[in-house]
Amino acid sequence: MGRLSDLSRRLKGQEMFTILAEANELERSGKEIIHFELGDPHFSTPKNITDACKIALDSEMTHYAPSMGLRELRILVIDKINHERGFKPNLEQVLISAGANVQLHYALACSTNPGEEVIVPDPGFVSYYSILDKLGIKAKRVPTYEENEFRLNPEDVREAITSKTRMIIINSPNNPTGAVMNEEEIKEIYNLAKEKDIYLLTDEIYSKIIYDGLKFSSPSIYDECKERTIIIDGFSKEYAMTGWRLGYAIGPKDIITKMGLTLETESSCVPPFIQRAGMEALTGSQKIINKRISEYHQMRDAIVNGLNTLQGVSCLNPRGAFYVFPNITETGMTSREFYNFMLNKAGVALAPGDIFGKQGEGYARLSYSTELSNIQEAIGRMDKALKNR
Repeated sequence: MGRLSDLSRRLKGQEMFTILAEANELERSGKEIIHFELGDPHFSTPKNITDACKIALDSEMTHYAPSMGLRELRILVIDKINHERGFKPNLEQVLISAGANVQLHYALACSTNPGEEVIVPDPGFVSYYSILDKLGIKAKRVPTYEENEFRLNPEDVREAITSKTRMIIINSPNNPTGAVMNEEEIKEIYNLAKEKDIYLLTDEIYSKIIYDGLKFSSPSIYDECKERTIIIDGFSKEYAMTGWRLGYAIGPKDIITKMGLTLETESSCVPPFIQRAGMEALTGSQKIINKRISEYHQMRDAIVNGLNTLQGVSCLNPRGAFYVFPNITETGMTSREFYNFMLNKAGVALAPGDIFGKQGEGYARLSYSTELSNIQEAIGRMDKALKNR
């Protein structure tokens, strides 16, 4: 029998999919499950987008495309950035990829050597930790705290920087907490990256999903992604295109070129018919997108209010994304115990907070991109389970 590589032993994946598989197994056995575990919009991809893909297929857009992405789509991404961020990247700064998640891997692999360090928020998106582990890069975790609405504190980031630090990762709005950093905090962290001459990766996949009149801030405005800032973004959340796997990165030309070569080496290109759907997403009507964000706001209010009625549970009002991160310590259960209890006793699938980092212990994450009726039903089931245990 062959020997596995050291790299393979470091692979961890995304535990949310393990949770989904467990919930699905219970469903196959006849148990009714309400799903809150995956960050997957429940809305359908808008019809104009799927129609554009069908037309591309009928037009035989089924062959190789340029590894950096279709020029037409890259230009549309440039226009989007110019409209939303106020600067116009060069074409060489834009890379199209199969989803945004893989761009994290490309950026880390092309910027940081094994044994070096990358600063990440804790709690933070599980793929940050998994990719860093795979590459043999040390995750320098910077805790965020409920009393600060889980926003990343620039002074804590400064204290975490060492001579081995090569990148800072920020994610606002944040997965799993829904935290939204303010402009001053974003600028301070950019200045730290500039002072230390390191990369700043800004994961902006939830940039459009913000509530309560707050303003989205991006560090990209300070260097126009020409020196150190790398934007990671995509179509999954905003356009309900998680299964399409379409994303983009914008950054300094030298690292984007290397990231493009990585993509070319590993997967050749993104299917052109998928990219054509992305072009339609950017040029088509945005009315349905704005309507959905309004509905997310309504669902957020419903789930926060409901969670705050449960015994031993308290929940902040998240300012963005479509996640809540309730504190469950007063239930007397660990994050894993709470997850198992709710799955088996209430038929509610959620994610234990500890999979998002050490600071996640004592919390749970629920993705509230679902029907309002599901939220109401789930709160009722959770309430009954907690009262009867």
